[in-house]
Amino acid sequence: MPEPESDRVIFPPGDLDSDEPPLESDLHRDQIDLPIRLLRWLWQDRQDQDRQNIHVSGNVTVYYSPQQRKSEDFRGPDFFVVLGAENRTRKSWVVWEEGGKYPNLIIELLSDSTAKTDRTLKKEIYQDIFRTPDYFWFDPSSLEFQGFDLVGGPYQPIPPNAQGWLWSQQLKLFLGIQAKPLRFYP
Repeated sequence: MPEPESDRVIFPPGDLDSDEPPLESDLHRDQIDLPIRLLRWLWQDRQDQDRQNIHVSGNVTVYYSPQQRKSEDFRGPDFFVVLGAENRTRKSWVVWEEGGKYPNLIIELLSDSTAKTDRTLKKEIYQDIFRTPDYFWFDPSSLEFQGFDLVGGPYQPIPPNAQGWLWSQQLKLFLGIQAKPLRFYP
């Protein structure tokens, strides 16, 4: 018996444009661009298959529900990495078009208008829905920096090393502040 028309899920197209608002400042734009360029540079000489299976992006919408309503079921991480994903240009990250893959690492840049949401609602979504293993936030103005690992359920704070850097288990790299910007360190 065919299912009733009202019960059928209609998937939106996979080539949805990103719905992200403009960035807060040049400082925020530069801080999003820096980790993207750093990881691409760091991994440029890798000859293994992994290089082809890493997607690095920023300020792009992640659509995570085929029944998404533009006001609820999407998020726009400032920076994210997806391991095991084809490295190609996308308009947005559409989970159901990407084999159900969510970001392995997310960095949110705090600002006066986003800090509360980044520390609460987005953290909950990344923990409970995305199940993103590594979540960091960084304020390029105040230099507030914190990271979390998904350990057996809720996020646990990542303890800093002697330099104040935080380890990303997903990237096998440290994140740390040097001369104000957030950077990666082997």
